[in-house]
Amino acid sequence: MLLAEREPLKVLENCFGYTSFLWKQEEIVRHVLAGKHALVVAPTGIGKSLCYQIPALINEGLTVVISPLIALMKDQVDALENRGIDATYINSSLGRVKRESRYAALKNGSYRIIYVTPERFRKTDFVEAISERCIDLLAVDEAHCISEWGHDFRPDYTRIQEFRQVLGNPTTIALTATATPEVQKDIIKALCLDAGQVRIFHGGIDRPNLHLEVEKVFDDDEKLEHIISITKKYDGNGIVYFTLIKQLNNFSDLLSARKIPHLCYHGNLERVQRSRVQERFMGGVNTLVLATNAFGMGIDKEDIRFVTHADMPGSIESYYQEIGRAGRDGKDSLCTLLYDEHDLLTHMNFIKWNNPDSEYFQRVYHILEENTEKISAYGLDWLKENIHFRSGHDFRLETVLNMFDRYGVIELGSAPLKIEIVSGIHPQLLDQDFLDAKLKRDQQKLYTLVQYTKYEGDRKAFIHEYFGLPYGSNTFRP
Repeated sequence: MLLAEREPLKVLENCFGYTSFLWKQEEIVRHVLAGKHALVVAPTGIGKSLCYQIPALINEGLTVVISPLIALMKDQVDALENRGIDATYINSSLGRVKRESRYAALKNGSYRIIYVTPERFRKTDFVEAISERCIDLLAVDEAHCISEWGHDFRPDYTRIQEFRQVLGNPTTIALTATATPEVQKDIIKALCLDAGQVRIFHGGIDRPNLHLEVEKVFDDDEKLEHIISITKKYDGNGIVYFTLIKQLNNFSDLLSARKIPHLCYHGNLERVQRSRVQERFMGGVNTLVLATNAFGMGIDKEDIRFVTHADMPGSIESYYQEIGRAGRDGKDSLCTLLYDEHDLLTHMNFIKWNNPDSEYFQRVYHILEENTEKISAYGLDWLKENIHFRSGHDFRLETVLNMFDRYGVIELGSAPLKIEIVSGIHPQLLDQDFLDAKLKRDQQKLYTLVQYTKYEGDRKAFIHEYFGLPYGSNTFRP
């Protein structure tokens, strides 16, 4: 690349087709190219990925992007490859042959950008391959996952300091759409950097074209009428979010009876079906989709005119992320939360299921130790019966298996449920004080959301205060 072509604006034009930067993108790019660390907290849709992709194309060495979102990696790599950029991803979705092929190419100097999950650093063959390369930049996407105070904590993210050492302590940029002041401090601490070594670029959270409303409802009939009213009032594409698949299907039937066309998206659909729904929505005009929070990754559609929450979301963070999909074209868009107090019971159950006590973690571990062959033969239902006895309506087991997997206690496979114990229980999962503190945080997040629904002032001011921002001084404008 010629010297003149290494200018950020030239790279933006030549490789990405844009003639100007948004917000502080150029300032962030130049900051990182100067070898300085950054934490970027900015709204969904601002183009945070360009803040590390452009430096990756200007730097001589490799850029490593750590992300928890396997579903997005392929989309991002495909988009880069379509622009002629040498990029790849390595995650658990790859078979052995493809994975080993990419390891070999990595060792031999291929790729300017590589996307990996944090769990990939557990694999010695990956560490050996990546150690052959000069790493100029480490990008930590969805950086709120580092923090135990974050809404999507992932234990492997706490090893970022170790990953940086493996990579030779490169310049690091952490990026997230949602981070309270406590989470920002945790991110910087986890990177093993002093606060003075990291500049925080905060894009604020206010997008003036989004209009936030809360409507109190008392039953599903009222919810249905509000949804229908919104679809008629706002011409264009819209998303209606539900917490439970059962509730989503119920409303789908109600809308069908009223002859209102729509799509449905949730985790129980086959992958091919989900892809078809997403493609139809992305290419549609005046398209309505009913979805759980599984719908969102990879949804970068500019002309979404409304986002309606038919059920309460689980936290301010998840609510903010989901309404952030509306109005990316800068035009007026409506974000409505339909608040029914009965929904609180659902979330209280979720909190209970997501927070097993230390005794339950130990009980599951001992059953796994003693019944490996039976579990492989009979699967999850057998395991549930032997843990919960008569109570099938209890989802703590799924939480424990997920946490064991995240903490590296077990490795999950199929057969129909193959579980291999690879270590003892992580001390945090036996620390009842730690577990109690997490439970209290989850309860506080729900309580804060209830406060938001009852707030009679400027709702954007409420959200700004939650994220520790002065209202009005950090408004994001494209």
